[in-house]
Order: sequence, then structure tokens, then C-alpha cells
Amino acid sequence: MLFESFEIIKLLLESYEIERFGEKVTYINKMLKEYDINKDIRNYLAFTILVIAVILTCVIINFILKHIFIRIISKLILRDRFQWDDVLVNRKILHRIANIVPGIIIYIYAPAFEKVEIIVQRIASVYIMLMLYFLVNSALDAVNDVYITHPISKVRPMKGILQVIKIVLFAVISIILLGTMMNRDPLLLLSGIGALAAVFSFVFKDSILGFMAGIQLTSNDMLRIGDWIEMTKYGADGDVVDITLNTIKVQNFDKTIVTIPAYALVSDSFRNWRGMLEFGGRRIKRSIYIDVNSITFCTPEMMEKYKKINYLKDYITEKQKELEYYNLVNKKEDSLANGKHLTNVGTFRVYIQYFLNDNPYLSHDNAQMVRQLPPAENGLPLEIYAFTKTIDWSEYEIIQADIFDHIFSVAGEFGIRIFQNPTGYDMRNQLREKD
Repeated sequence: MLFESFEIIKLLLESYEIERFGEKVTYINKMLKEYDINKDIRNYLAFTILVIAVILTCVIINFILKHIFIRIISKLILRDRFQWDDVLVNRKILHRIANIVPGIIIYIYAPAFEKVEIIVQRIASVYIMLMLYFLVNSALDAVNDVYITHPISKVRPMKGILQVIKIVLFAVISIILLGTMMNRDPLLLLSGIGALAAVFSFVFKDSILGFMAGIQLTSNDMLRIGDWIEMTKYGADGDVVDITLNTIKVQNFDKTIVTIPAYALVSDSFRNWRGMLEFGGRRIKRSIYIDVNSITFCTPEMMEKYKKINYLKDYITEKQKELEYYNLVNKKEDSLANGKHLTNVGTFRVYIQYFLNDNPYLSHDNAQMVRQLPPAENGLPLEIYAFTKTIDWSEYEIIQADIFDHIFSVAGEFGIRIFQNPTGYDMRNQLREKD
């Protein structure tokens, strides 16, 4: 078994006559015999004294280790220039190691308890295995603490993998403990796991699905800690703060926490805004709706008015020459429908384009346009498509608001009416006109 290594330690200690404690008449028993104490009482008393002696030995050694050696080592670790070894102190790795020592002492001195030797050894073995589990568990947490200090942890989080290792470790130790308490070979118990595979797959269904999903998410670089994701189905719209075996934890912008099953991000669709963050700018894609009844050809008076607008001065002059030449050559002046003419909505669209080109807060190296969308019941959509130079949310909203504030305000200069459903104010004005 795994505890055969302790037999080696036991053999090394035999030179100190530890084996005498296993004799039927121990040294303690001999001392009590000199006081002419009843044999039965003497045996019980000797056993009690031995138990107390072993317990005191464990307590004293544990105290010395934790309050002297570990305290000194911890101070040395915290004072050195390395940061990674601080987790040994924070996760109490050294304390976990010290907790194993009493179990080893009891296991070694088990022969002194004669008839209950096997029971004592089993109890000590169970204790040692439990302490080893807690030690490895803390060590794995320490590994994760060190790993998350590196940038790669954002791309390849390993917390889910460590959780799988913990589950496997817990299962293996549980089988070993069960075999130890039943005095059976753990390998025989392991052979029976196949029959319980269906039960385990049902009990650990979420863990298995989560583990496979975690592998896909990390291997395909679909999700990282710190990513801004949006998943309407689960009410998630915020930053990923934790990736575990079964769940993804998202902190929304209203500071609420949403927990999403890991496999849901593979089976369902979600939006990851990481590309926007890496790009360094945010997209503006918003439309204004123009009342189609306000769309008309530009009159000469309107053309002269538009020439006074700095953005349109050269454009209007050039367009006038182009259209006059076309209409003259093709003799299209007999009707507005036969010739080419500027419209107020087209001129307004060009004005907005020049206005965007002159905006210092927009990125001019990427797509930037003002385009018409198919008209609908709300009028003619005129969409502004551009990218800001910043990804900061508040700055982005200010830039976008400034653009549309100006567009709404200047629309009247082009004879354009922005579409809006009738309000109470419109109804009152209509009633006043009738009166």
C-alpha cells in the first residue's frame, strides 16, 4: 500500500528501541508494577499514559513546527525579492505539511498499542491521507494564484483544469481511504468503478459538460477573463470575472453578478466585445428618420444659401457646373423630371459626410459613411456609420451625442423635417389652427 514508506522510517527508528513499546510488558508497565498496582488496572493505566504521551508528543512537535520553524521560514519568504513564494504563506502550505507530522508519529508508534495496533494504523493512515488531500488542494490553489499573475492567464485560464484535478484527486483518495478502512486493496475497488460509470456520469454531468466546454472555450480563444460579453438569454452584459469548471461569472455594468453555465457559451450564441477593445475604437451606427414629405429638389435660392456653408461651398459650385453642363447638352430643361438636379436630402447627406470627416474624435482610417436605408413607416432612414478613436464608454456616448445634436439642429437649414410620431403638442397646434 501507499503507507509502506512509513515502514522504512519505522525501521530506522528501531535503533532507538521504539519496538520495546510493542512488548506485552512495556517499560511503563514495569514501573507501575513496582508500586504493587493491580494487573488489570496497571494495563489500563499504562495504556492511558502511553496515549497521553503520544498525544503530547504530537502536540509539542506540531507547536514547535508551526510557531517556531514555520514562523521563521514565513518571515524569510515574505522578505525576499520573489513574489511567487508568498503564496506558500498565504495558502498556508507549510502549515498543511506540519499537520501531516502528527499522523506519521501516531502511525510509527502504533505497535505500542498492541491489540489495537491495526486500528491505530488505519486511523493514522486516514488522517495522513486527508491531510495530504488538503495539502495538494492548497498547492493547486497556490499554483493558480501564481499563474493568474501572468498575462497568459487571461487567454488560457487554468482554474477549470485544476478543479478537474481536484475532483480526480478526491475520488482517488476516497477510494484509498475506503480500502484502508475495509482492509482491502484499493485496486480491487478501482476495478468496480466501471459498473458505477453511468451513475458518475449522471451525478457529474454538469462537471463533465463544463470541462469539455472549458477546453473548447480556451483552446479556441473564445473567452478570457476581462472580456466584455453580452448574452441576453441569461441577462449578462458585462465583464467576465471568473472562469470555473462549471460556471462563468459575469459582472454586469450595474455591478450585479450573473452566473452562466460553461457549456451554455458553447451551445448558445454570445457576443464578445474583445475585438472592439483590441481595435481601440467603438462603432457608431445610428439612423435619423427623415419625413419624406420634406424631400424636394433644390431651388436656386437654396443653392445660394448652401454656398454660404463652409463644408458645401466647393461642393455646390462644382455640382452646379456639372449639372448645368449636363442639362444644357442633353436639353433637359423643359421639366425638372427630365434633368439632373440636387435634392435637399442629398445635399444634407453630403454635409453630414463632410462634418464627420472634420470631426477630430472619429477614426478616419476605417469605414465612415452616411447612407440611406430602405424607407419604412417612420420615414427615410439616414444612417451614420463611423468609428471613434476611444473605447471609453462615457467618451463614446459624448462624441455620439454631439454628432447627433448637431445633425438634428442643422436639419432645418436644408428644409428637412425629422420624422416624429404626433405628440400632444402637435394635436393642440392643429386644434388651434382649426379654431
